Amino acid sequence: MPKQKTHKGTKKRFRVTASGKVKHRRSGTSHLQVRVSAKRKRNLRGTGVLAKSDTANITEALAANSY
Repeated sequence: MPKQKTHKGTKKRFRVTASGKVKHRRSGTSHLQVRVSAKRKRNLRGTGVLAKSDTANITEALAANSY
């Protein structure tokens, strides 16, 4: 059976912390920010932590190597 490959799109978008949590960039910050309130933009700064229910799918896509 062939080796499992790392999903490269997932590798670029997510990072796994030492404790096993998955960090991601928040959506909705690329463009068209004029219509968004300052409070919303402020809350979208930084990285978010993925929900536990979604973490299993992401770690499986990154399973070929541990990142």
